[in-house]
Amino acid sequence: MQVVLAACLLVAAACAVDQTDLGGDPSVATPSFTPADGGDADVEERGLTNYCPSSECPAGHATCPGSRFACDVNFKVDVNNCGGCGLVCPQDTYRETYDCVDGRCQMACRTAPLTLDCDGVDDNGCETDSATGDNCAACGDKCPDDNACVDRTGFGVMKCGCEAGKIYCPYTHFPPCTDATADDNNCGACGNVCDPTGGGGVDIPSHMYVGCWESKCDTLKCDGYFGDCDGRRDNGCEVSLFDDNNCGACGNACAPTEKCLPGEFGQPLCLCPPGQTYCSRGCLFGSCSGKCADLSSDLTNCGACGIACSTSNDEASFAVCAYGSCERHCIAGTADCNGNLSDSCETNTDSDPRNCGACGHVCDAIAGQACVNGRCVVEPCDQDSGVVAR
Repeated sequence: MQVVLAACLLVAAACAVDQTDLGGDPSVATPSFTPADGGDADVEERGLTNYCPSSECPAGHATCPGSRFACDVNFKVDVNNCGGCGLVCPQDTYRETYDCVDGRCQMACRTAPLTLDCDGVDDNGCETDSATGDNCAACGDKCPDDNACVDRTGFGVMKCGCEAGKIYCPYTHFPPCTDATADDNNCGACGNVCDPTGGGGVDIPSHMYVGCWESKCDTLKCDGYFGDCDGRRDNGCEVSLFDDNNCGACGNACAPTEKCLPGEFGQPLCLCPPGQTYCSRGCLFGSCSGKCADLSSDLTNCGACGIACSTSNDEASFAVCAYGSCERHCIAGTADCNGNLSDSCETNTDSDPRNCGACGHVCDAIAGQACVNGRCVVEPCDQDSGVVAR
């Protein structure tokens, strides 16, 4: 007795079989996808179409030399078989990357550092550096002669000149655009460092130093993370800004359930929100840091502060912290069917006909039924012979 699979006609609203149109001729029947379990025997009587297991690849999929499974190549996205077997997209370089999009190799310019394709010729890639006066951040974006193209943030954000009120000091400040009217290391000009003692002979109150103000090194300032909260010069900057009532600024009081603690970059913050725990990262050269962590899900503080899950990911799995315990999860389209994570998620459930969509979900091996996108492939049955058309 032949097993058939049932799927509704397109006009039926009750149900539908997922199909992927990859550019095939709509007048020609092509294989589609459905789970491997059998359908009802009386589908014709109810106005439905019989579907049988198929070994034919759906449009846009193929079995190429080197394929492990039938129909396991997707011409739309496979960079090694982009649009056809053996059509390989160019290798990525430090200036550009290549992806297979809808069966065509597409080039994208790198963003850090930013490169540009200004001549529109794919063969020479992204040939233009963005840090030029003629092509600053975009092709044809020309900077004025007195305003160079600069990286304002230090992370590839190119602009013509710094923001108003700032100067470009790439060797003495990060990010390179700085306010020279108040920068103690670039006071009035790049590299002009103020003497914190004022040159000697200056009475400097507690937790204060001589710094830059209005482009001159002649103003008393508070040491880092100290504040002059009473406005009196004689007692200097008398308040630590790690104080619970003056956290980060004078008068900034933390909530009763919070403490003023060093954040990830050492800055004073009111921490932590309910449900999170403060985990210290320790101190270096007198500067301490830490972070608030949800111990039930934080990869670097899983179950307790300092307990880090392995973050080394492979092509098939990734690390997670689940309910305070380190685990490895499979990426979509893979599974750990042998129960041994030492070989990661070894099964490709997108293409393996013995584990199609899930471990142990077997397609029809006698019919040579292929597995594509986690579904066993079917096509309309040959109504005359009752077998699959080849």
